[in-house]
Amino acid sequence: MVEDNSISNDEAAESESDSVLAADADASQVSEPVEVADEEEVNEFGFRPDEMVVEDEEEESGDEDASPIEEFVDEEVVVEDDLEMDWYILKVQVNRETSICAALQRRVKMAGYEPFFGDILVPTEDVREFAKSGKQRIVKRKLYPGYIVVKMSINDDTWFLVRETPGIGDFTGAAGKPAPLSSDEIKRIIDTTRPPEDEESEEPKTAIKFNVGDRVRVKEGYFQNYEGEVSNIDERNGRVTVMINIFGRPNPVELDHWQVEDV
Repeated sequence: MVEDNSISNDEAAESESDSVLAADADASQVSEPVEVADEEEVNEFGFRPDEMVVEDEEEESGDEDASPIEEFVDEEVVVEDDLEMDWYILKVQVNRETSICAALQRRVKMAGYEPFFGDILVPTEDVREFAKSGKQRIVKRKLYPGYIVVKMSINDDTWFLVRETPGIGDFTGAAGKPAPLSSDEIKRIIDTTRPPEDEESEEPKTAIKFNVGDRVRVKEGYFQNYEGEVSNIDERNGRVTVMINIFGRPNPVELDHWQVEDV
């Protein structure tokens, strides 16, 4: 009988031990999800996952509708339909008229100010030049060295853009106020620079380096080595009139411009 009691006591102890282990296992299974859930629910900034999802959705919806500031930045320049433009003369560095004209055109395009500007021109005329060999060629001669003309509407922005272009001095005008050209003045400049294609163009002038009053010497022809003073210049035909003293009296002699030279 003693042995039976001892066996029953051992079985009871094993049964109690199994129950404790089972309870610990259940407890561990319950406690682990709780700890993981706590770590997932609250991040290092103190926000829950559902809160983070709501914030992301609000940001995405906010990108679809631009704020008033963003709309103002992307807004294009508004130009009035009745915008008036006039022609103005700009003083520029001599011998750089063409490059400065091109630079101003580029700056206008980069700034998006094309609606405020029209043509930008270097006033020129076609002239005939003769080489020492006698060959002739047609070249562009500047009408007003050191100046260009521009058609534009003046406001604070356009005035600043023009004045800040390298090589440009200032607008021509009185007391620092730009003075526009008259319609007759600009018509004469444009007709000379850009002759109408539908009209019969005149023969180009001849580039003559002499001026009225210059002292010259005849280097060819009947009056070779005679000296005289230029009294008239015919650029259309390339001839000059020289007052030569013959028999003690001044006589006008018409010569080709290449027949005379500076004294």
